[in-house]
Amino acid sequence: MSSNKRLERAYQTAKRIPFNDSSKFILFSDCHRGDNSFADDFANNRNIYFHALKSYYDHGFTYCELGDGDELWENIDFASIFEAHKNVYDLMQLFYNENRLYRLIGNHDMVYRYERYVSKHLYTYFDRITSEDVPLFPGITFSEGLILEHEDTGQELFLVHGHQADFMNYVGWKFNRFMVRALWRQLQVFGIGDPTSPAKNYRELIKVERRTKKWIVANNNRFTITGHTHRPRFPEPGEIAYFNDGSCVHPRSITGLEIEDGAIKLIKWQIATTEDGTLKVIRSVLEGPQKLSDYHTP
Repeated sequence: MSSNKRLERAYQTAKRIPFNDSSKFILFSDCHRGDNSFADDFANNRNIYFHALKSYYDHGFTYCELGDGDELWENIDFASIFEAHKNVYDLMQLFYNENRLYRLIGNHDMVYRYERYVSKHLYTYFDRITSEDVPLFPGITFSEGLILEHEDTGQELFLVHGHQADFMNYVGWKFNRFMVRALWRQLQVFGIGDPTSPAKNYRELIKVERRTKKWIVANNNRFTITGHTHRPRFPEPGEIAYFNDGSCVHPRSITGLEIEDGAIKLIKWQIATTEDGTLKVIRSVLEGPQKLSDYHTP
């Protein structure tokens, strides 16, 4: 199956969510939450991420996580990840309980395509204090795609992880997972990255972006938002409507996309030093806001 067909299948099977100009969404991807070991890329930014996500919760945003939220290539099971970042999952649980959480499948958490795995590991968790299983995300489902459909204009925003345009990270994900566990995880401590990852291999990144843009153009410039490559993208109106929210494992910062008041913004959260020497987490706008209606898409 070609990348075009994989992306088209993700679109055709995507869950549809109605929204309007009063809706508020925050889009993050590629958190790669790990077990807080030397190989856990998320650990460096976890305080930034938690502060940002808490702010979005307090301000009524809906959280869409576009895949690779949990690092299930380097880590064999979810339990160790949950224990390492329980405060994050407690916060995500608040979103979920209020129907404000949507999670997509990425190549590093591809096992979430299996309902049996999800029900076993994510519906409940073992509380060490009470020695009982308690609810975490009961009944949660994962899909490859999500479509935000504007109630007034009918405009569609297609959300997908983006590994559909990457053969080895979609079809060959089990082989890549084995190589990460057997080799690349150990070499990571020496600064050697996985060459199969488009986030660490510029040639692969360009190929993935080119295939994705080709599919978008072939479908009448369909408004598409991905992750996977870790490279933020924010096109101008009139260009190919290909957005990328970046990742949560940039050095000392995280990036994402906000949708609010019928407009979209590329934002960054990072730790900054104030004049009196205090460290604080700040948010800055990198691109936008740009009205969604300025992008003439189906």
